[in-house]
Amino acid sequence: MLSGLVIVLLPLVLGYLVPVRHPAVLAAINHGVNASVYVILLLMGIGLAGLDDLGGQLSRMGGQALTLFLATSACNLAGLWWLSHRLRLAADPRRAVPGAPTSKLAAMAGSLALVGVVVLGVALGLAASRLASTPIHAGAETLAEWVLYALLALIGCQLRNSGMPLRQILLNRHGLAIATTLAATSLVGGLIAAPFLELRWNEGLAMAAGFGWYSLSGILVGDALGPALGAVAFFNDLTRELVAFVLIPLVIRRHAALAIGYGGATSMDFTLPVIQQHGGVGCVPVAVVSGFLLSLLSPPLILFLLTL
Repeated sequence: MLSGLVIVLLPLVLGYLVPVRHPAVLAAINHGVNASVYVILLLMGIGLAGLDDLGGQLSRMGGQALTLFLATSACNLAGLWWLSHRLRLAADPRRAVPGAPTSKLAAMAGSLALVGVVVLGVALGLAASRLASTPIHAGAETLAEWVLYALLALIGCQLRNSGMPLRQILLNRHGLAIATTLAATSLVGGLIAAPFLELRWNEGLAMAAGFGWYSLSGILVGDALGPALGAVAFFNDLTRELVAFVLIPLVIRRHAALAIGYGGATSMDFTLPVIQQHGGVGCVPVAVVSGFLLSLLSPPLILFLLTL
């Protein structure tokens, strides 16, 4: 598993070392990241189709994902609510960014589409298993790992070329405090949920260490603990994003740190437009820094926990 940690970190580091200045190349990298996420989720669905007693497994996975989500969210909300009173970070919706989605349904459409991709993968996997003489789910899981390596390299490149130097990120005390609180409370939630999920303590921690990065947590946990638990990690993190789209507009004016932090790693990408629209441009650097730090922390932390 330590070699697996190196293998996963290597493309992230190599991607981070690549400077990109041409806008067309940056746009291609962004499209590549989006495409890789959809491919990974499609392959995850195909891998799920290879489970025995799929109907019973799906029911169990739903209960496990709900248990993990409730435990981590309760801890997150408590910690971030306390932090929001300490930081006194104020949102200014009068300085909202034009063009950000104003409809919660519009903001959630992309997340719901991801669920559809997993469902499509399951359907394709079931159809292929009936037509093919050999099961394809094992090959799908191997291919998903290689796509993940490509995704990590592209994300490393994105992080390097985000326009924010590491010095600026590490000196943003609000973003650092939010990321630290979100990470710590998520791990506490994972530790609480572990016995209910019939997992070892370190496995419970690893399940909670995705911090909203569903494509990464799903494939890393699935590779170590099986596709069923990989799906649990995926749906836990995806549910966080869906709830964040609803929660952010409701609380960001009075509890900006809570609204920004709850989105986890997605606060630098998927939930950022909602933060921009309802919290104003002053919240954007904090959200980007928080999401950036959680995105850097999640891959090595998941793999480290799974080696214990």
